[in-house]
Amino acid sequence: MTQTRVNTPWWDAGRHADRRPLLLARNRIQGALRAWFAADDFVEVDPACLQISPGNETHLHAFATELIGNDGIGHRMYLHTSPEFAMKKLLAAGERRIFTFAHVWRNRERGRRHSPEFTMLEWYRAGEDYTRLMDDTVAMIRLAARETGVAILRYRGAECDPFAEPERLSVADAFARHAGLDLLATCHGAETDADALRAQCRAAGISVNDGDSWSLMLSKVLVEKVEPHLGHGRVTILDRYPSAEAALARKTPDDDREAERFEVYACGVELANGFGELTDSAEQRRRFEQEMDEKERIYGERYPIDEDFLAALDHMPASSGIALGFDRLVMLATSAPRVEDVIWTPVPDPEDA
Repeated sequence: MTQTRVNTPWWDAGRHADRRPLLLARNRIQGALRAWFAADDFVEVDPACLQISPGNETHLHAFATELIGNDGIGHRMYLHTSPEFAMKKLLAAGERRIFTFAHVWRNRERGRRHSPEFTMLEWYRAGEDYTRLMDDTVAMIRLAARETGVAILRYRGAECDPFAEPERLSVADAFARHAGLDLLATCHGAETDADALRAQCRAAGISVNDGDSWSLMLSKVLVEKVEPHLGHGRVTILDRYPSAEAALARKTPDDDREAERFEVYACGVELANGFGELTDSAEQRRRFEQEMDEKERIYGERYPIDEDFLAALDHMPASSGIALGFDRLVMLATSAPRVEDVIWTPVPDPEDA
């Protein structure tokens, strides 16, 4: 795609002609994934996007709107950042294997790998271990590669063989290997020691500030020191996140400092985020409130808690669930330089208006 065409609107005929093969590949991958799910007895569902709460994670930023009732009274509502709450309610209702291709919205996110509106492929398995989702995700990455006829995924000079045996390592092992930090020494169950992590970072030559929270420092190290090494040559499964960074996941049975949460990387790009799902509503409420307290401290705002979701959680079976960035998967399978190149109608940028 020429630079001139990159700077033209996406609906320009010449630019669309450049993008069209990527968009048709997107459709083929989506069709193949739907067939994969059907063969494994999954039901496709279509959760509502308008919700009471968009999600309760500190650093996720939602789009707010107003629902006006027949009485003319307005109510604050949100476009969901994930279909998770609605899908877990379906599990509580009795569904066992479900998936969706959901449009989701996240504010403060735009760039090569981000779009304010994007497609999330999310699926759940009731009564199955979260490691099953790791196998699912690897199978889907391979399926996408087969649909586009590539043996190697490529992104900005990075390469990944989707058919090679994936690497699996814990977050603690990754921090030790790539940053020289003993992360779990700064964790005590779900509680964390920011001063201890700050001292380790400075000893390792990693720049952190006096006021940085433990979570912010973890994110900084992950982005700067760890993620650039993941998914090169083969897929990486980054497993066993600290409990403090897994608000919706069960703790691991052998170490309460870690949780059944993992992420999947290819070419240094995060593709999926999976969990052994937490089903304790009291613990979930505590974590949500803690996340919202932190959000209010940092950003000056908080989102409501979906009480209906917490009520449903007590009826939800033990389950595993995962969200995969579908646009990112297509981007890697087609070697597209930007995620917007594989979105049929990209979100307008007000700065270009």
